[in-house]
Amino acid sequence: MKCVRNGLRLALACGLAVLVAACATTAPPGPTSAVVTGTPAGMTGEAEAGVVSLVSSAFTEGGLIPSEFTCDGEGTSPMLQWTGAPEGTRSFALIVEDPDAPRGTFVHWVAYDIPPEVTTLAAGVPQEWDTGGFRQGRNGAGNVGYIGPCPPAGEEHRYVFTLYALDDLLGLEPGVSVEELREAMEGRVLAQAQLVGRYSRTG
Repeated sequence: MKCVRNGLRLALACGLAVLVAACATTAPPGPTSAVVTGTPAGMTGEAEAGVVSLVSSAFTEGGLIPSEFTCDGEGTSPMLQWTGAPEGTRSFALIVEDPDAPRGTFVHWVAYDIPPEVTTLAAGVPQEWDTGGFRQGRNGAGNVGYIGPCPPAGEEHRYVFTLYALDDLLGLEPGVSVEELREAMEGRVLAQAQLVGRYSRTG
């Protein structure tokens, strides 16, 4: 009888060990594995959505703006292109500023109600209040459209191009100021992107 009891104990122990091993090999992956799958390292789904990229064929990020787009050249606007507009984008707006200007930030360009299907502004946008495709506001000189960089001799300034993806058309009249544009955009910005160029004059 003692041998039978020992045999039963051994059989039960072996059966329990097999059952534990089977459960360990078939257990579903934990939540950490599920998060890693389909999500690049260091980037969440929320951060991925609404990431807009703004570039120019005229200069790279932090690079020098060619003189043709400044007061030393023709002073026309550079080509701009963007990608990554978030779902729900109904229009774009653009502001270009010089934060290094001697008397405070100088506005070089104000444009808005750019249609959502537009992803490129060709170089040399006409200096008109209403281009037929979108509207432009007043720059720091009080004129319509783009005005090129023109820093004091010997100084290098930064020129910040900021594109805004908005959840609606703003419906503003042509010729608004940058302050009026910012007020109208409040609460409507889905995403934004910046491109910074530099320019200096020797004399």
